[in-house]
Amino acid sequence: MRESVWRAFASAALVVAGVAIASHEVRAQFPGGGPYSQADIKVGAGVFAAQCVVCHGATGNLVAGIDLRNGRFKRVTNDGDLFRTITTGVEGTAMPAFKLTPAELTGVVAYVRNMRDFDAKAVPAGDAARGRSLFDGSGRCATCHRVNGKGPRTAPDLSRIGTLRTADAIERAIVDPATAIQFDIRSIRAVTKDGRAITGRRLNEDTFTAQILDDQERLQSLTKADLREYTVLTKPSMPSYKETLSARDVSDVVTYLLTLKGPQ
Repeated sequence: MRESVWRAFASAALVVAGVAIASHEVRAQFPGGGPYSQADIKVGAGVFAAQCVVCHGATGNLVAGIDLRNGRFKRVTNDGDLFRTITTGVEGTAMPAFKLTPAELTGVVAYVRNMRDFDAKAVPAGDAARGRSLFDGSGRCATCHRVNGKGPRTAPDLSRIGTLRTADAIERAIVDPATAIQFDIRSIRAVTKDGRAITGRRLNEDTFTAQILDDQERLQSLTKADLREYTVLTKPSMPSYKETLSARDVSDVVTYLLTLKGPQ
């Protein structure tokens, strides 16, 4: 019974968090534009090469009246316009609508805005297979995170992270988690009126109650009126890997995580 209840809460929390995070990531980029991270530009270069080069060409000037490399468009004046063009297409033209993840969409816009200065051939692509080995092995990520039904539940499930976060957001979470952690997945410290302290990851919360998964992976359903203390912890439990992983290691782990898109 406890497992089924936990699954219900976890599923609901993941859906809500996923929608909120994806919306936040996209809104953070559009319609203002920039600054563009190298991680996003690199992802965008790969997507552009796979899906856009056939029509636009490697330098973005094969379509009459459009020169992506030099910022010349027919209908685009800002990143918001570019975002809409990619996601909805252009009626009456050969430009189709593309269904991209937030990471891919943010990356394409970032790459198009930086085509002139970014040499995709000079920047090695991340190795997803090596990133998975680091995730499961020396990086010790799998000791806290769950992926596709395997691993503990003490940290957020990453099975769909590739559909929820941009490359830049994932990279920042690895090297500087204090600046990247989302409010909705922060840990909670609660103290009951009899002095019992409970610390764990928040799964669900409303005005009167909260459900958290404690450090022993037990579901705790709390009534706030019965608590002496209820605190959202600002310091992440996730350590920084800035000094323990090389730039190549981080790139490979990010590339692996971007492949995690849940059941297909």
